[in-house]
Amino acid sequence: INAEYGGIDINHKHDRKVHRTEPVSQNVYIRLLVKLYRFLARRTNGKFNQVILKRLFMSRQNRPAVSLARVARQMKAKSREGKTVVIVGTVTDDKRIFEVPKLKVCALRFTEGARTRIMKAGGSCITFEQLAVEAPLGQNTVVLQGSRTARETNRHFGAPGLPNSHAKPFVREKSRNHEMARGRRKTCGYKK
Repeated sequence: INAEYGGIDINHKHDRKVHRTEPVSQNVYIRLLVKLYRFLARRTNGKFNQVILKRLFMSRQNRPAVSLARVARQMKAKSREGKTVVIVGTVTDDKRIFEVPKLKVCALRFTEGARTRIMKAGGSCITFEQLAVEAPLGQNTVVLQGSRTARETNRHFGAPGLPNSHAKPFVREKSRNHEMARGRRKTCGYKK
């Protein structure tokens, strides 16, 4: 760098900050929540509101749905009894569990089945505005997230066919004729 002129040859063409400062979504509801939690994050000390705000900015892929089974399993611990579950995303029903415990859940959306089952168990479904009134500092809450790598797309990430790679190939069908020759059996070259 030229010291006399102070960094004259730095190229700023590619400068770009990649973290979000607002949601890409034009959804009015999300935008109003962002206004509310931006205020709370600024005026309160503590990470809770900052975390919620950051998650409200996220794309839908990064706000995966959470099933009732996961919520119930996470809330089994004695230390979490009576706490409010906070999920920045959708809560979905899970037919694989028969008993839903009494839960107080705050989420962006509930599927019809999930809402019905939570209510029937004596629990309650609240919105983020209600949560801001009840727990402006996130008192007695447990923040949960769904698994981001659970999407079927994630199975294809990587290079299929390489040794020790378990990436799923894009094939029309699974049979002897489709990507089952060289590298997949001893009689054709080698077996991986």
